[in-house]
Amino acid sequence: MNRWIILFLLLAGDPVIAQRTDAKLYRKIEQAVAGFQGQIGVYVKDLRSGKTATYQADTLFPTASIVKVPILLGIMDRLHRGELSYDSSFVYKDSLLYTGEDILGSFKSNEKIALKKIIMLMMTTSDNTASLWLQSIAGTGTRINQLLDSLGFKNTRVNSRTAGREANRLQFGWGQTTPREMGELFERVYRNQLFSPVIDDRMLRCMGRNIWDEDEALSRFPPYIEVFSKNGCVNASRSEAMIVNAPNRPFVFCVFTKNNKDQRWTHENEAWTLARKVADILWEHFEPNDRWGIDQRNSK
Repeated sequence: MNRWIILFLLLAGDPVIAQRTDAKLYRKIEQAVAGFQGQIGVYVKDLRSGKTATYQADTLFPTASIVKVPILLGIMDRLHRGELSYDSSFVYKDSLLYTGEDILGSFKSNEKIALKKIIMLMMTTSDNTASLWLQSIAGTGTRINQLLDSLGFKNTRVNSRTAGREANRLQFGWGQTTPREMGELFERVYRNQLFSPVIDDRMLRCMGRNIWDEDEALSRFPPYIEVFSKNGCVNASRSEAMIVNAPNRPFVFCVFTKNNKDQRWTHENEAWTLARKVADILWEHFEPNDRWGIDQRNSK
């Protein structure tokens, strides 16, 4: 018998390999995303069993504001190296302003602000002025990309204000990633596999205070469940990455979209509606006996 056929049969019969995919959950996700008017990628991983359910999880997508996770990574690397202090103060200058509705942009020039507060503004409110300032403090997009590469993340990159990334910026905007890589980054933070337990825990805490929880998938998980998340949205792309710390089966959930036909900024936007639908599927799958989830499903 051909040795490649023998190898295939051996792998197909390996119970470890066979258990890597949650086939039942995959079918539910595949059915849910069918007919979406755009491109969508989904990565889900059960952090207890290691099983995954993925859909176009290795496709490149714009990060939009999810790029702030790699920026946070760059800051945490400098904290880990002792080059920064979490409580250190920085002086805001008007030249840092990124026009928009940011909180930091309302500061007066020469006002002092602690690094931990700049991080809070970036991760909690998605403040763009704070984020671009932190990108610079982290050593620019070039340094962040070098760090990502050294950690094994080959597809996740910062594009804006980063030399040599101009063509990527035109295509993807501020940053780019895949659902799988962003999910793996979140998992490594969760499992203290990036820098040190102290630094990784700090990074996780920074990702646990997201105020954007009305239209997004985040809104479909109980308010008493800890979720570490970051969302990113532009007209034709609505995406989220998170770890849902469910009591019985915590899981990673990343949903990315691009080239969306529906570009409305309303609760009924197709991508947001679909993300909430997938979130419902996941909560029912991982925590089927949770009272809040049962009540939510019965109220539909």
